Parts: sequence; C-alpha cells; structure tokens
Amino acid sequence: MTVPEFVSLQITDGVGTIRLDRPKMNAINEQLHMEVRAAAMEASTREEVRAVVLYGGERVFAAGADIKTMSQLDARSMVAWGRELTHSFTEVARIPKPVIAAITGYALGGGYELALCADFRVLGASAKIGQPEIQLGVIPGAGGTQRLARLVGPAKAKDLIFTGRHVGAQEALEIGMADAVVPDDEVYSTAMAMARKFAAGPPRALAAAKQAIDEGLELPLDKALALESRLFAELFDTEDQKVGMSSFIENGPGKAQFTGH
Repeated sequence: MTVPEFVSLQITDGVGTIRLDRPKMNAINEQLHMEVRAAAMEASTREEVRAVVLYGGERVFAAGADIKTMSQLDARSMVAWGRELTHSFTEVARIPKPVIAAITGYALGGGYELALCADFRVLGASAKIGQPEIQLGVIPGAGGTQRLARLVGPAKAKDLIFTGRHVGAQEALEIGMADAVVPDDEVYSTAMAMARKFAAGPPRALAAAKQAIDEGLELPLDKALALESRLFAELFDTEDQKVGMSSFIENGPGKAQFTGH
C-alpha cells in the first residue's frame, strides 16, 4: 500500500483530522484529491473516528486546483479528470459523521468546493474564500455551482460565481458561506472543539440525521418525510437509544454516555 504524500488522517479524542499538506498552497492535483478520497473513506469506516475536521494548515486551506496541470487538458480529457475529482469530493460529503472545515488563508475554487463538502465551515478572520473560476474562462466543476447554490440560494451563488470575487470572512458569515469566524490562530482549535462535542454524541443517530437532511433535500417532501420516519424507527434497535432514553428518565437531559452501538 502506497503511503500518502500530501494527505494524512490523524485521530485524537474521537476526532479524525484530514490534513492537506502540499506546499505551498495545497493546490489540488490528481494525487492530492485521490489521497483525500482515501482519507475520507478511512474516516468513514473507522469506529474510533466520530467526527472529522478538514484542515490545510496554519497558512492556507487550499488555494484551488493545480491550474498549470489543468491548462494542458482538452474537453475530452477533462471529462475523466472532473469525474474523478467529483468522486473524491463526494466521498468527503458522504462521510456519515459530522465534518467541519477549518479554513485559514485561502479556500478558492476547488479548495472552497472541498470545504462545501463539510457540514460546517470555521473561518479565520483574514480568510478569503470564493469560486473564481469564471476569471479563467470556465465555471466551478467539482460541486461549486450545486452545493453553493443549495447553501446560500441561487441568486447569491450566481453573484459569487459570475463575478468570481473573493469573499472576506465577515461577509461569508453574513451570507451563510461560513458558520463561524474566529481569530486566525484559533481556527483549528475551534473546529476541534466543535468536533469533540459532536464526537460525544450517538454516532448512528448522527449519521441518520445527516442522511435524512442531505438526502431529504433532494427528494419531494412526502418521500423525504418517509425517509425520516424510516431512519427514526430504525434507531429504536440501537443500544444508544436505550441508553439515551434511560439516562433521560433517570438523570435528566444531556447526561447519556453513548457507546456507538
């Protein structure tokens, strides 16, 4: 098995950090996104990982795709390249655990598309994010037009994508591109604190909640409600449901110790 060069999965206190480290700007090439895919799949299956943080380091999250490599491709070769990139990012979006993107510096183009695969985004005060692909004569091609529109609405997404402008942290917070803004040197610690809080919860119920929301958004309301009802009922065969309800009856809310079974 090849040892990853640019991406690692580091596990601490139930939280798996998927760490990007391709100097200088974590530009996303084929090797990096395939390593992200592998890390996401590992985080999904390892029971000791109960929440995930995506992190690019103290200086930058990911400044975007490797444009030098991409500029040599034609439409035919880009079909395969784009399909594999989308597959890698989809693996991140499908991690059945809470996922937080800890964003320092730049998260642009493919970098912000990766962050969009998380459930939450924590930005440093000086971070700059956006989808600047239009300035290269193309459009976002790894989820930007779809996930961003679902996050902030179609009109705001069109403004951001049509102009390709960089968005500062405060505006990102105001329009919903970010969920928290903190001092630059507190980005990772804040994301870890959020992740640890989720990691203490019941894993199967958290996975069910994420599935119900993410898949339900793509379904007509009646089918989404049926999905919710099925997932809700299935949790009554879990040990965590028994523990959670007995703890509530005996000790009040918020004191259950969940095992993940």
